[in-house]
Amino acid sequence: MPSSSNKNRSQALREAIEEMIAVGKLLPGQHLDETELATHFGVSRTPVRETLIQLASMGVVVIRPRRGAIVAELGPQQLVEMFEVMAEFEAMCGRLAARRMNKDEQSQLLAAHQACKDASNAQDADAYFYRNEGFHEAIFAGSHNTFLAEQARALQRRLRPYRRLQLRVRDRVHVSFAEHDAIVQAIVAGNGDLAAELMRGHVMIQGQRFADLIASLPQLGGQG
Repeated sequence: MPSSSNKNRSQALREAIEEMIAVGKLLPGQHLDETELATHFGVSRTPVRETLIQLASMGVVVIRPRRGAIVAELGPQQLVEMFEVMAEFEAMCGRLAARRMNKDEQSQLLAAHQACKDASNAQDADAYFYRNEGFHEAIFAGSHNTFLAEQARALQRRLRPYRRLQLRVRDRVHVSFAEHDAIVQAIVAGNGDLAAELMRGHVMIQGQRFADLIASLPQLGGQG
């Protein structure tokens, strides 16, 4: 069996490559060179290859026979379909969280909400991206449905680069925080139906939000 230190190194490597994809350092469709990644992280090619296989099983990477691995690409239709499913997952989490969250979990949600407020006030879209993930994670956990939370997290991983990109659209951080505020109020009040409706609307991309996202795709690797 692999030692705990090996497992920890493997997890750290996977998370590091995932993060490079999420923040646009590795772009959709980009070839993932095992030797370059091994050099970058100071490891041999074997753990890199194992990590890419793990990421492929999560849908973040695609491994092509005899041509190596690339960062998964999502077309407009697939993006819409995945955001539709994500919206329903999050709506279900919101409904269940409103019914099942205990006082400590509600306090954690309020703390995550405050962290989002601080990032929003600072007009820091990248900081808000990470605080936003903490906010949604609090709701996943608060659903007290382990299977649902796992499915939501798995799909969230695949959509991370695109959710981050959304937050760079003008005023989206401010609007996102306002939507969070209404969601928190519904959950704390125990109004599951309203929480579900608000979460669905918060995540779904349609109309202008979809047009903005598609227009932003060429900037996925941009830093500004």
